[in-house]
Amino acid sequence: MNTEEKNVTQTIENEDELFQFVEYSPEAAEMIGYSDYSYWKSVFQNFLKKKSAVILSFLFVALVIFSFVALAIGKYQYDELIPDTSKAFISPNGEYWFGTDNIGRDYWSQVWYASQTSIKLAVIVAIGECIVGITIGCIWGYVRQLDRLITEIYNIIHNIPTIIYMTLIALLIGQSFTIMATALICFGWLVMARNVRNLVLMYRDREYNLASRSLGTSIGRILVKNILPYLISVIILRLALSIPGTISMESMLSYLGLGLDINTPSLGILLRNARTFFLDYPYLLIFPAIIVSVITVTFYLIGNAFSDASDPRNHV
Repeated sequence: MNTEEKNVTQTIENEDELFQFVEYSPEAAEMIGYSDYSYWKSVFQNFLKKKSAVILSFLFVALVIFSFVALAIGKYQYDELIPDTSKAFISPNGEYWFGTDNIGRDYWSQVWYASQTSIKLAVIVAIGECIVGITIGCIWGYVRQLDRLITEIYNIIHNIPTIIYMTLIALLIGQSFTIMATALICFGWLVMARNVRNLVLMYRDREYNLASRSLGTSIGRILVKNILPYLISVIILRLALSIPGTISMESMLSYLGLGLDINTPSLGILLRNARTFFLDYPYLLIFPAIIVSVITVTFYLIGNAFSDASDPRNHV
């Protein structure tokens, strides 16, 4: 055998070593097609990339936690009236960290108790608006027979200013935490419902939903499984913006004397009480105004960042 034939034979043997049959394994085939993608994991990964939103989230959590700590370390109760009339309008000092109000109550305890009240009201209203708005919005957009009826109800409620509703409720029913929370939910679901309805109209006749209806899938399952996941970014944005919106509304209503009961401190009531004295005693306005501003700006930026992060189009 000459040298050329030996080289050809060696090449064939090398090729036989390179190519060989592999046994088929169903488990290995499944592993090849496996993806560890998780929607919520991707959402939080995208959100954590926005450092400013993360910092603001920690700031808000710290504010909520500190409101409880501040009341615990405070020297006086929020409703404790100091009998000495000379204690009124004391500027912030070592004894009264935020000073005292016009009747001698410790302003430190009042401000932080009011912050708890306003945040609690805002969270309850935001969750209530979310539940009512999503439910009505899905039905409004999917069930065509109810579109005209719900549209007319929406127009009637929407075209009358909210301040008129709240004024009538405050004068005819009363002023309390429960009444105000319920009233704000009853008239605050409109924006959420309208946004959800418009998106449901976009997705209800997609091919996969038509196929689901043809197979006899119930309306509730189609809404929950097929359509609702596409609405998450809008829902989160609306939920986040509802919290500062509620605090602003409560502050405005309390400033006008239509908000919570005067015996229940809130940021709006403190701002209302400070309007008469803030030129001479500006600290009465500064402290609650700073907290309202921090909550409003923080949730606006966090809501936009989390809405972008929850948009599936921004996921890789």
